[in-house]
Amino acid sequence: MKYRLLFLCLLLVSCSTWTPREKEIIDSSDSLMYVYQLPKDSAVLRTVSRDFGPDLIGSARIGRLSAFMLHTVQDPSQDGVGIAAPQVGINRRMVCVQRFDKPGEPFECYANIRIDSLHGPVVQGPEGCLSVPGKRGIVPRWSRVDISYVDPETGVHASETVDGFTAIIFQHECDHLDGVMYIDKADTVFVK
Repeated sequence: MKYRLLFLCLLLVSCSTWTPREKEIIDSSDSLMYVYQLPKDSAVLRTVSRDFGPDLIGSARIGRLSAFMLHTVQDPSQDGVGIAAPQVGINRRMVCVQRFDKPGEPFECYANIRIDSLHGPVVQGPEGCLSVPGKRGIVPRWSRVDISYVDPETGVHASETVDGFTAIIFQHECDHLDGVMYIDKADTVFVK
């Protein structure tokens, strides 16, 4: 019991502080971050991400990370619709997703995100990934998801149901947080 409590305390401390590597990646970045790619960066991309502790939510560093992830995914060199923190070398549960289901189709960031349930018919569709350049795949995805998350700036907890293409983006990005790539789920992968 004593060791279990010690492990839990160590786990909470590790979630609530930035690692030296995370600090270096965020603090040394300008606005455009390096995007990790397979196979050379598979050690990072295949690692399961952990939550942000409460003291990191709303911090200046998580604000920088969010801003840099948004800038990176929207940069013409990337031209993506979503990005997950592991794709920029940070194994934490954060994604930035273009919300095609909202007016203006804004990009938004979500910390400690989870997919709570999957609904609707499964649809097959094409996917690509910033971390798997030059390839596309046909991937089965659910058409509706229930998500829960924390706003990285305010710390407000929220949940919502998302449909259609945006639901597919959330599934793709949340897979990254579990070390899963779209090529693992694709029925077919081809060079584009």
